[in-house]
Amino acid sequence: MVHENFSRENVDERWMAEALVEASRAMEKKEIPIGAVLVLGDDLLIGRGHNHRIESLDPTAHAEIVALRMASRAQGNYRLSGTTLYVTVEPCLMCFGALMEARVSRVVFGTREPRWGVTGSLYDLQNDPRFPHRIHVREGPFSEKCRSLMTTFFETRR
Repeated sequence: MVHENFSRENVDERWMAEALVEASRAMEKKEIPIGAVLVLGDDLLIGRGHNHRIESLDPTAHAEIVALRMASRAQGNYRLSGTTLYVTVEPCLMCFGALMEARVSRVVFGTREPRWGVTGSLYDLQNDPRFPHRIHVREGPFSEKCRSLMTTFFETRR
């Protein structure tokens, strides 16, 4: 529940700041700087993660998947209804599919991913009527910070 002195935007900014911390951890490891946190209600962090595909030699080790795995273990259930995933970059097809399977309620992402994003960029899966579960998606907070991390990372690799 959102406390009276906190708006939805304040709650979203608080948790997106945590996702940015995770993205910075990925960048320190020379991984694509994407970070995610999964929150139950508005105030209980149950999962966190950052990209570590190179380090783990695992193509599924995206920030969202890592956070989902941690949260599922913490909750003792793979169904994570009532949760919000905060992620610095728009989810890809694999990650959004996993979020739907887990029954995540909301996704808040920082910046669009025109090559892989499926919540408005490449596809618009949250509005596809063929899926039985709907995830509310919000683009925003800290979009410039999230975009800047990605830009800086790829500029240093060239």
